[in-house]
Amino acid sequence: MIHENFVIVGAIIFFFGSIGYFLETISGKVKPNRVTWFMWSLAPFIAFFAQIKQGVGIQALLTFMIGFIPLMIFIASFVNKKSYWRLGKLDIFCGILSIIGLVLWQITKNGNLAILFSLISDFMAAMPTVIKSLKKPETENYMLFFTNSLFAGITLLTIKQWSFAVYSFPLYIFICTGSTAIFIKFKVGKYFFK
Repeated sequence: MIHENFVIVGAIIFFFGSIGYFLETISGKVKPNRVTWFMWSLAPFIAFFAQIKQGVGIQALLTFMIGFIPLMIFIASFVNKKSYWRLGKLDIFCGILSIIGLVLWQITKNGNLAILFSLISDFMAAMPTVIKSLKKPETENYMLFFTNSLFAGITLLTIKQWSFAVYSFPLYIFICTGSTAIFIKFKVGKYFFK
């Protein structure tokens, strides 16, 4: 177990790891899926407020940052005139499922359920980008996902009392963004999609 203030170090690493992706979004080098990035900002903010209500401490900074950075990327995607928002069936399906998860949380008003539905929503929103990272890794930058996974790993190492409200989002982010970074960096999809 490491001191919980290391979460701040993780946040700084993630922030600086995100700058390149932000700049590449503005220049058009990367083409973020806007459905994913919008939902990646919405779901974590809801989970963040649920975590605060559940008494989660500094570890909630991870959840806040994984909402804030995607919001900045989403906004940046509109700056570049070459960016596009082409919605396919998968994008629409995942977006609808994400919104359903958020609506279900609003109905239940339970903090842990809010976190669970936010996780489901975030996962469904991630699918278009995860698939794109497999099929077209050249349209993504692995560093943002790698530093996000590193941030989540550091956050997990600071947890003293393991409860769903505390560990669920960091564990999910560690696995999801770590996998995506690997898919992009090592072009894993070339072994499956030819």
